[in-house]
Amino acid sequence: MMVLPSLILIIGIILWPISLSFWNSLFDYRLNDPAKSQKMVSEHIDLERYANNYYYLSSSLEELEASSNDSESKKTISEIKDRIEGYHDQLLENPEMKGKYDQVNDLIASFKPVVDDDLKYAKIESDLAEDYKATLRDSINSIRQLKLEEEQEGSLADIKEQMKATDEAILESNFIGLANYSHYFQEKRMWKSLANTGVFTVISVFFELVLGLMIALLINRAFFGRGIIRASVLIPWAIPTAVSAMMWKYLYDGQSGIIAHYFEQFGLISSAGDLLTTSTGAMFSIIFTDVWKTTPYMSLLLLAGLQTIPSSLYEAAEVDGANKIQQFFKITLPLLKSSILVALLFRTLDAFRVFDLIYVLTGGGPANSTEAITVYAYKTLFSQQNFGAGSVLSVIVFLSVALISVIYIKFIGSDLFEGKMK
Repeated sequence: MMVLPSLILIIGIILWPISLSFWNSLFDYRLNDPAKSQKMVSEHIDLERYANNYYYLSSSLEELEASSNDSESKKTISEIKDRIEGYHDQLLENPEMKGKYDQVNDLIASFKPVVDDDLKYAKIESDLAEDYKATLRDSINSIRQLKLEEEQEGSLADIKEQMKATDEAILESNFIGLANYSHYFQEKRMWKSLANTGVFTVISVFFELVLGLMIALLINRAFFGRGIIRASVLIPWAIPTAVSAMMWKYLYDGQSGIIAHYFEQFGLISSAGDLLTTSTGAMFSIIFTDVWKTTPYMSLLLLAGLQTIPSSLYEAAEVDGANKIQQFFKITLPLLKSSILVALLFRTLDAFRVFDLIYVLTGGGPANSTEAITVYAYKTLFSQQNFGAGSVLSVIVFLSVALISVIYIKFIGSDLFEGKMK
């Protein structure tokens, strides 16, 4: 009972969204495609679109039949109209379906949108949906072969569009199972984004650890103005990441960026424009910016660990004749191990999920050379509005982060509990 609140929070905040993402990933779910804008395990019909299009389709077919002078064309139009009306009547044989259809018709007649999804979408039998769609498509082909007068060509074009729209209102199941996963695990761009993320994570975390440890050792010493120095060191970390990325984007600019100018002057790069226009330069830029911003966070975590080491240990070591280097490797590092592991775990997970820094600074370019897996997922989810595929990438991010956590805890983090568990 004591841990129940924590379990509820974990289920509600972590497991439930993850399970929803996994469920979405099993569908070809696209918000920019009306036929796939809902998750459907079975066939459904969009009653709003269907009712609106069927009204115009029925009226247009009657008008075309009445105005046609060719007996053969009139007969073909009559047969098409009868077949479509037959399937329409079959669709409304279900009292519940007819009730929903009438409600939707009333809303359309009042120029009101259908905002209730339970009213807007209705389940229909697979055989009826398949036969109805096949009839509409055959009717479109039959309409194209009619011999009509020139003034009737406009009506004919309208009827074909209305039939097409009616066909699209009958929604087939977009449940595709693990097909999205199969696609992305074979896609080069996904593996490239994972590789970019891995390179960024390993290099940035390594330099942040080294520099953060050096800064932590420095500000752990007693000296005049130590409080001010500690506060100033944390300023880069306190700046929002998007703001930092925008600031460094100007500093890296090939025409007016002062950082790019001095890097060129010192011979570090051949041209000032290389930092944001070449693959290597762009990757260096985001790593350099992340190290500048997040090293204070690493030093803060390590400083907290240094504060727990008793000064008496160093005094005893000095009495025994140990120099500063020996004290660092024999006292500081062993006793700081737990803090280092925690800092590495937090920073590795945070770096692997990097988004705003790369999105603002390079946008994943040039040519996707700095595109992280999170940036790729964002583009798929929101730019392309492909929620099915984007959910797959989100699940891949979660699985990657979970794997990193397991590796840390199993192969490294177990040392944290050494001697503390029976």
